[in-house]
Amino acid sequence: MSYSDEINKISALRDQAGQPWNDISPESAARMRLQNRFKTGLDIARYTAAIMRKDMADYDADPGQYTQSLGCWHGFIGQQKMIAVKKHFGSTDKRYLYLSGWMIAALRSEFGPLPDQSMHEKTSVPALIEELYTFLRQADARELGGLFRALDDAREAGDEVKARDLQNQIDTFETHVVPIIADIDAGFGNAEATYLLAKKMIEAGACAIQLENQVSDEKQCGHQDGKVTVPHEDFLAKIRAVRYAFLELGVDDGVIVARTDSLGAGLTKQIAVTQTPGDLGDQYNSFLDCEEVALADMSNGDVVINREGKMLRPKRLPSNLFQFRSGTGEDRCVLDCITSLQNGADLLWIETEKPHIGQIGGMVSRIREVIPNAKLVYNNSPSFNWTLNFRQQVFDAWAEAGKDVSAYSRDQLMSADYDDTELAAAADEKIRTFQADAAREAGIFHHLITLPTYHTAALSTDNLAKEYFGEQGMLGYVAGVQRKEIRQGIACVKHQNMAGSDMGDDHKEYFAGDAALKAAGEDNTMNQFG
Repeated sequence: MSYSDEINKISALRDQAGQPWNDISPESAARMRLQNRFKTGLDIARYTAAIMRKDMADYDADPGQYTQSLGCWHGFIGQQKMIAVKKHFGSTDKRYLYLSGWMIAALRSEFGPLPDQSMHEKTSVPALIEELYTFLRQADARELGGLFRALDDAREAGDEVKARDLQNQIDTFETHVVPIIADIDAGFGNAEATYLLAKKMIEAGACAIQLENQVSDEKQCGHQDGKVTVPHEDFLAKIRAVRYAFLELGVDDGVIVARTDSLGAGLTKQIAVTQTPGDLGDQYNSFLDCEEVALADMSNGDVVINREGKMLRPKRLPSNLFQFRSGTGEDRCVLDCITSLQNGADLLWIETEKPHIGQIGGMVSRIREVIPNAKLVYNNSPSFNWTLNFRQQVFDAWAEAGKDVSAYSRDQLMSADYDDTELAAAADEKIRTFQADAAREAGIFHHLITLPTYHTAALSTDNLAKEYFGEQGMLGYVAGVQRKEIRQGIACVKHQNMAGSDMGDDHKEYFAGDAALKAAGEDNTMNQFG
């Protein structure tokens, strides 16, 4: 509905209400409506789910149409990211937010910093989704408020051309609200617990939920050791629980991202239930590290599996966990992916130990033999040493091609001594094109960085502390922060405006008219920033 349509609609309401509404301005109320387009989290979930479904179809037609996101641990960080995207690229198209369980554990738990082991409060996950969308909606209100004030100025100046242009900008305004892919870890309990938490996340606005196949009470970060997976049926029950949550709340096209940690997980807590040879449970158990035993060889408390007439004893560790055979990770990963897509998941997440397109693409090719349109969400993780990994990949490719690499020490390629070399330049180019190359060659629909704003906050704070508390003093802040904000057009240099001061003034005027006591007078020091 256009700006004019909203004004006309509210004018009719005012006329119907009669004298008690005489002091209600239809245009002011229309502005407030447009500034609050999304009334509930479910409105957001339905809107953003449709965006993701369209983007998935676009990618199927053209792998160059991949999507991206950055992990955000606070609403302000997510807001500033999307403001920056709109400023630099003119649109939020194909750009999302990622909500990282790792960052919630490290930064948002009432227990203080925690490792990524699902020890944080589960309610902190939907709370951060709600917070992110609160800040994105405020970004809409702030930007539209600026357009409304500019429209008033154009009208006052009698500039009809400018006024028509501004009204068109209002009518075609693109929201900062974008999809969030939200990490539910391993579901924080059984399938019922997963369903309950998924509902809270969807009600907060999540259109896409990422679920992993680790044991909930043994959950580990995907880039650490000690990961323990669950049999497929346990994981599929949780996928169904998330789908039921979407359907119950009317988000019919909600997106489920099934993550497998099998590539790096060598342990399982359970032996799967199996009814017939070759069924899903039997396939899961076939990867266990077993030895054939006779009845006389069995020890007290031994667990055995009957397969093809043989008695097999799985290797059980002192932790009471069972071990998979070495080298089976990729086969288990492929089976996880196929069964997840066959049972309700929409996208896949394969947690790898390095960013290698050949490795990822090889697994995706096997998956696509069964599910031709299989697509991945991939973690461009800060846990990878990108510089060293890609320099070593170039080194190995050159060595295999017979190129002289005697000037380089493979184990020392991270050294700054190599920064200006041909090898380093080739590696940096591979890093630059990694997302486009992997989207084309490895089926990656969505590229994300899980923890980037954790690292940028630490880096920028370190630089400021070094300068401000050192010899540079106040110049450390002015030259290192404020001057750059002004020259780069960073919106929050006017921090009062970003926090809502101008919107508050607008509301004061709507509510109190000429009696409004506003903050944006000539003595407001924010005027120094133009």
